Amino acid sequence: MRLQTIDLLIIALYLVATVAIGLYLRRRASQNLRAYFQGGRQLPWYMLGLSNASGMFDISGTMWLVTLCFVYGMKSIWIPWLWPVFNQIFLAVFLSMWLRRSNVLTGAEWIQTRFGDNLGARLSHGVVVAFALLSVLGFLAYGFIGVGKFMEIFIPWETVSTFVPFSVPEQYVPHLYGIFFTSIATFYVLLGGMYSIVWADVLQFSIMTVSAVTIATIAMMHVQPEVLAAATPEGWANPFFGWHLDVDWGGIITEVNEKIVSDGYSLFSIVFMLMLFKGVLVSMAGPAPNYDMQKILATRSPREAALMSAFVSIVLMPIRYLMIAGFAVLAIVYYQELDLISGGRLDFENILPSAMLQFVPVGLLGLLLAGLLAAFMSTFAATVNAAPAYLVNDIYKRYINPNASDRRLVSASYLVSLGVVAVSIFIGLFVQSINSVLLWLVAGLWGGYVVSNVLKWYWWRLNGMGYFWGMAAGIVGALAFPPLFDGVIEGVASDILPLYLFPLLLLFSGVACIGASLLTPADDIDVLKTFYRTVRPWGFWGPVHQQVVAETPDFEANGDFGRDMFNVAVGIVAQTCLVALPIFLVIRDYGAMATTALCFGVAALVLYRTWYRNLPAAPVESPTLQPTGFERLHDQPTP
Repeated sequence: MRLQTIDLLIIALYLVATVAIGLYLRRRASQNLRAYFQGGRQLPWYMLGLSNASGMFDISGTMWLVTLCFVYGMKSIWIPWLWPVFNQIFLAVFLSMWLRRSNVLTGAEWIQTRFGDNLGARLSHGVVVAFALLSVLGFLAYGFIGVGKFMEIFIPWETVSTFVPFSVPEQYVPHLYGIFFTSIATFYVLLGGMYSIVWADVLQFSIMTVSAVTIATIAMMHVQPEVLAAATPEGWANPFFGWHLDVDWGGIITEVNEKIVSDGYSLFSIVFMLMLFKGVLVSMAGPAPNYDMQKILATRSPREAALMSAFVSIVLMPIRYLMIAGFAVLAIVYYQELDLISGGRLDFENILPSAMLQFVPVGLLGLLLAGLLAAFMSTFAATVNAAPAYLVNDIYKRYINPNASDRRLVSASYLVSLGVVAVSIFIGLFVQSINSVLLWLVAGLWGGYVVSNVLKWYWWRLNGMGYFWGMAAGIVGALAFPPLFDGVIEGVASDILPLYLFPLLLLFSGVACIGASLLTPADDIDVLKTFYRTVRPWGFWGPVHQQVVAETPDFEANGDFGRDMFNVAVGIVAQTCLVALPIFLVIRDYGAMATTALCFGVAALVLYRTWYRNLPAAPVESPTLQPTGFERLHDQPTP
């Protein structure tokens, strides 16, 4: 056992605290579906923002980002654009407000407000539920693998195996650890729903903040700038790049060059352009139907939805990257002392746990481990909460038992959560690489989500049938294209292949989406008018706008497109500065740090004047008086 008694006690105390939160909030969360999935829309935006940030501070993602920082140095600040990390900027500037104005419980329920209740809308509703479940299962499997690989480093199987009455093949040891910790996370989210998630996340983010500051301090105390410079290749500390990556680890750590080739990032300019192209389109589509969307829908008003999305980047980026940079710097300088062998092969995803074992003292190790376990549980719990929101509200309540009592609906949510966790564990048994799951999710599955979900906001003529066929084609393409084209594109690694296939997936789903829309009748104009009045999107809404103005002459179209796009560009600059600042601090490049801080300050001042001061000043809405879903279609709200 590599952990000492004090470390185990700290971890046990944390696990007990999360379960206690779930037990304490069980009664409040079980009142009805809105209480269970949205906290009754009574939680303040800053708590939801902290919770969302905590949910994004996951073990698997942190392990991946530490590996990126180790291998690519300052150039690693761009690679999370695969996600794309800057989608939070689009949400903060305008999309969170649009989504919150729709006033629904889930993303699938939102379909009714946009397309009505015809055949196309029902098909669209079904395909969104299918997409949400695929996304949830993928993210749960991704987190499941990460926590298993992480804990295997700290608690060797040879120590545990003496207490386990069955044998486990070496390659499945991480999966066994994953099952144990996912069971605990499942328990507390089952009990407390969104209330439990948010309050536990506040505790978890506090632990992670202390952990991140501590590890960054340890790195700065142990690694001098000149030592780091000698241990890294030329260009490692430079965030800018040319056509090629131009980071050569030859003669320093030769195995890292093999990692760069296998990742497929050598032609970095092509990868960067693909990431930016894909990232803008994915961000314009709005949030995928997962925990991020659920947090937006749980806010008290459109204004608070925007503030919550902005707050995520402000609190998450500096704290997370202090930890990432600290571990990466320590791992580079003391690489030879790390144990990166897993299953008989060199595994760079073990850098984070190996560096913790090597450099963190007893007691503090328990706190750091509790913090990263908290990160895993936050992500896992929020994702688990999203799945039953779709299956129970959008399938069971709508089609199977529309008269179900609140108690029965919450009980159904318990069963669905358990089922989703079980299936995700089964999927995780066949996954060996965090990176492969991540890239399939962000470049493949989300790539298929883009066309239909971009057009739904900005083009009035997109109808339910077009949305359905675009989504269906995107999901099929995301599943079929990677194995079909594996090995066909010379020099492209299989893990990054979904990113290169994104333009083809975009074309495939786009033809299906636009073609189906134009070949079928437009949706009910009354549904479109209600949506346009309520959400007030900008874009190609001319015919609908004309009819709305004919009925309400003083209605004004949303003319904020130019300002919103300007704010998005400035926001991406500010967010990137928040990523780079803590890394420059840890490597002690104070000149670059000062320049980055100045750049952030200017961007923040601009956003204060052009974004914050223009947010709607609407009063907080009463969660008990708001209609949801299809009820909105019968309202005639004023502009």
